[in-house]
Amino acid sequence: MDGRVVSIITESFWPILKAGFQYTIPLTLISFALGTFIAVIVAVIRISKVKGLDLICRFYVWVIRGTPLLVQLFVVFFGLPRVGIIIKPIPAGILVFSLSVGAYSSEIFRAAIQSIPKGQWEASSSLGMSYIQTLRRIILPQAVKIAIPPLFNSFIALVKDTSLASTITVTEMFLVTQRITARTYEPLIMYLEVGCIYLVFCTVLNWIQTYTESKLMLTQSEKKKVKEITEAQI
Repeated sequence: MDGRVVSIITESFWPILKAGFQYTIPLTLISFALGTFIAVIVAVIRISKVKGLDLICRFYVWVIRGTPLLVQLFVVFFGLPRVGIIIKPIPAGILVFSLSVGAYSSEIFRAAIQSIPKGQWEASSSLGMSYIQTLRRIILPQAVKIAIPPLFNSFIALVKDTSLASTITVTEMFLVTQRITARTYEPLIMYLEVGCIYLVFCTVLNWIQTYTESKLMLTQSEKKKVKEITEAQI
C-alpha cells in the first residue's frame, strides 16, 4: 500500500473516532432515550384511545414516518429560522432524531402492548386494579420484554442515521471525514475508513443485542411476537 495512503488513514483515524465519541454516540444515546420516552407515551395514548390526543398522536406518527429524515432536519434547522425559531445544530439534531425514534418506536410498543392477551387485562380488572395499575404493573413489563429486540434494531439504525447531522453542521464522524477528504483529495479511502468505523460500532451493538436477547429468555410465543413486530417494521 502506498505510504501516503497509509499516512492519511492513520492520521485521520483518531479525528474521526474522536468525533464519534464526542458527537455520534452522545447524539445517538440522548436521541434514543428521549425518543423511547416519547414512543411509550404515544403508544399508551393510542392504545387508550384518548379523544383528541389520539388524533394528535396519529397525525404525528403519520407525518414523521411519511417524510424523509433529511427533510425533517432541514425544516427544523434551516426552515424554522424563517419564522423566528432558531435552534442550534446539536439541539436541532436531537429534536429531529428523538421525534423520528418516537414515531417509529411507538409502533413497536403499540404492537407489543396489543400482543399481550386480553385475558390479563380482564384478570387484573377482576382483582380491582385500575387501568393505569394494570398497564404499569402487568402489561408494560411484558411489552417491554417483547419490544427490546426490535428496539435494538432501531438503535443500530439511529447510529447510522446520525451521519445526516453533518448536513446541519454537527461535526460528527461523517462531517469530519468530509473535511479531511476536501484536504486530502482521497474520497474513496476516507469514506471506506469512516464506513469501517460505523461498521465496528454497529457490530459491537449487534453483539450486545445478541447477548441481551439471550438473557431475556423469551418463550417461543414471545419470539414469534418479536418476529412479527420486526417484520412489520421492515
